[in-house]
Amino acid sequence: MTTSDSSAASSPASSPASSPASNPARTPASGPALRWQCVCFDSTDPRRIAQFWQQALGWRRTYDDDDEVVLEPPEGSPEDGVLPDILFLRVPEAKTVKNRLHLDLRPLDQAAEVARLEGLGAVRADVGQGDGQTWVVLADPDGNEFCVLRAFTPDELAED
Repeated sequence: MTTSDSSAASSPASSPASSPASNPARTPASGPALRWQCVCFDSTDPRRIAQFWQQALGWRRTYDDDDEVVLEPPEGSPEDGVLPDILFLRVPEAKTVKNRLHLDLRPLDQAAEVARLEGLGAVRADVGQGDGQTWVVLADPDGNEFCVLRAFTPDELAED
């Protein structure tokens, strides 16, 4: 947990209206009564890093102030209300070590998406992955590593 926990507790991403208990359609039939609400990124400049991810993912900004920004999937998309929100929280310190958790993104065209993300400000990152991997490791403008995986093959897509 970060020092920003108190602000996250009051943000729209963690509001009671979003909780499973207040929405019976989202209450699990069995198992823990928990719902993954958001992925949080600490940043010295939440608006700047949110802008990168908003452009990278095509998501919408649903909350924005100096200390936190919330991104959600496009309204009405298959991901809306299903995928966790992304919350960017202001912290005083910059990132200093490799992430312990990262995002893996699955494109339709890996080379095109890597080039597009680099155009938005991502840079290639070496986290010890070695040569010959099927994924590309990038870092966002704050240095948060993420992977762009290879596209699924037609056979893999047919399995769904």
